[in-house]
Amino acid sequence: MGRNPVTWLGSPTFPDAARASLTDTQLRGNLRKATTTIRTKRAAAVGELDDWERLRRAGESIKDDVLADLDLHLERLEAAVTARGGVVHWARDADEANRIVLDLARQEGADEVVKVKSMATAEIGLNEALEAGGIHAVETDLAEVIVQLGDDRPSHILVPAIHRNRAEIKEIFAKMPEPPTSDDPRALAEAARRYLRRKFLSAKVAISGANFGVADTGSIVVVESEGNGRMCLTLPETLITVMGIEKVLPSWQDLEVFLQLLPRSSTAERMNPYTSIWSGVTPGDGPQKFHLVLLDNGRTATLADEVGRQALRCIRCSACLNVCPVYERTGGQAYGSVYPGPIGAILAPQLGGDLSDPQAASLPYASSLCGACYEVCPVRINIPEVLTHLRGEVVEAKGKRTGEAAAMSAAAWMFRDRRRYEAAQKAGSLSRFIARGGTISSLPWPGSKWTDTRDVPAVPKESFRAWWRRNRG
Repeated sequence: MGRNPVTWLGSPTFPDAARASLTDTQLRGNLRKATTTIRTKRAAAVGELDDWERLRRAGESIKDDVLADLDLHLERLEAAVTARGGVVHWARDADEANRIVLDLARQEGADEVVKVKSMATAEIGLNEALEAGGIHAVETDLAEVIVQLGDDRPSHILVPAIHRNRAEIKEIFAKMPEPPTSDDPRALAEAARRYLRRKFLSAKVAISGANFGVADTGSIVVVESEGNGRMCLTLPETLITVMGIEKVLPSWQDLEVFLQLLPRSSTAERMNPYTSIWSGVTPGDGPQKFHLVLLDNGRTATLADEVGRQALRCIRCSACLNVCPVYERTGGQAYGSVYPGPIGAILAPQLGGDLSDPQAASLPYASSLCGACYEVCPVRINIPEVLTHLRGEVVEAKGKRTGEAAAMSAAAWMFRDRRRYEAAQKAGSLSRFIARGGTISSLPWPGSKWTDTRDVPAVPKESFRAWWRRNRG
């Protein structure tokens, strides 16, 4: 297996951030401890249900049915939200979505907004867009607070600060008006409560994402574990929700399936501590203005890919990250995208829509194709299948005038003829003279792109074909 059995590490486009993470022993230790704990608890929670596989297949089926008639379900959702006093906005891309949210916040005279943790708003860079427009966005999820105050980037879908330990968090929280006195988890949590309470009570506008939207009733669903979401969704006068168009579900009966799949796969809980559901505006109770921004941003283009579209089933549980050997060794920041881990490796390149970009092109290679992600996915996304599909598209995007294409053509020429193949085996067997312990640790360019991150096994002195002739005639 050499030094590291990860295909991505041998890729010419292997990100520098991933190389750096491999030498960060503190980061790798934090990740190993956290992912091992989460996946162990998840396995126990899932093991309690005899019908888990039936639930997975039900989730897969519902999502596929939604994607098949996505336009109809979205129109029904819009009509239901509007009928209940909400306003629906359609955003084709990140710029349009950011402009809509910024204009709405300005209309309310806000210079600061509170936010529920949201992958969709991170995807479009909403915080940065608001800041550029003179509005400060305050993250209220504890892990997001850590990331924001630390001028850091998230590294996990569910636990954005998974790469930080409590000593590091105490140092980050020193920026608070009332910093914690120790790195005890209770002291850290109490400091965060004091900091956020002032924000909740003063905010006029809140911004959220959405886990699901129910087309029948126009209901938006947010699940979380800390209660910060509940505060954001009820206290401010105006609520703005940014929802990816793939998050719509036809009915409450469909929602029942996902409220069983999501908590067990993400937080290893039987149910989420806080499940907030609202339908438009309720006079005299909660926000009196509700805006729903339906975000495309590459989703329609992804839907057109018969293999890649299954990535749109994702319910952002992060189970695939916690079992991935690549993620455990590199962390989420190494992926260079908002969506890290196996799901990010197939979702980010498709939403970005440009596989000629070196960063996007590197992501489908961020996998050993072991299949563990497919086994734990609650909606049965065949991530290895999509990864290999996207790798093929990356190769096609490069064209035929590349060193890689020339090498593959030479290999094809060699494999087409038995004599050429056997001659190549004999020539390759000479590699044993530069091997140490059966492996080669250093090759000249372009072979160095491989040996920089892994060993190459030496070609045996005698091939199987030659051994067979000698022993079996």
